[in-house]
Amino acid sequence: MSARVVVLDYGSGNIRSAVRALEHVGAEVTLTGDRDAALAADGLFVPGVGNFHACMAGLVAADGPRIIDQRLSGGRPVLGVCVGMQVMFEGSSEPSATPVDGVGEWPGTVERLRAPVVPHMGWSAVEVAPGSVLFDGIADERFYFVHSYAAHTWALEPSDGPFAAVAPRVTWATHGERFIAAVENGPLTATQFHPEKSGEAGLALLRNWVRSL
Repeated sequence: MSARVVVLDYGSGNIRSAVRALEHVGAEVTLTGDRDAALAADGLFVPGVGNFHACMAGLVAADGPRIIDQRLSGGRPVLGVCVGMQVMFEGSSEPSATPVDGVGEWPGTVERLRAPVVPHMGWSAVEVAPGSVLFDGIADERFYFVHSYAAHTWALEPSDGPFAAVAPRVTWATHGERFIAAVENGPLTATQFHPEKSGEAGLALLRNWVRSL
């Protein structure tokens, strides 16, 4: 049986390419903002393009933060892409007349890239985390980025004690400075690049995620 994936439709730009890419790798895909469907799916894909705060406002209007939190509390997989990754942090320094806090699943603030050319637009290599499931078989590939902001530090570590969580797997890339390109943190996975625009390598990454559902 195919994995059922909901691409969360909360007004964040043209996301048909994500739907097509996920269908191409074998998922049964629904594009919807329906809360019950998003909670019931095997996997939830959270897209994001444009301004962080505008995306967060749309996500809040669609009850996205609560949907994401409920899924993660039950160990149900979520994949955030581009600004859909950035919103998983506590906030962003991106200018906005009406700033909105991030979902806050991870500590830290998304900051503007310090690089000679911004936005970072094009294909870049990544430094894959050891033991990565997401990048299995594609660690040497390049992926397509389009962004001006990124998370530059990682602050979440496993808790102490006999039931300590598995350390998150953090993959990095460089454009002027090093930044987080992807995170695998239990059921919460995210990429700063667009796998649906990254050719065969991106399809392989999505296939790895869908197979893990």
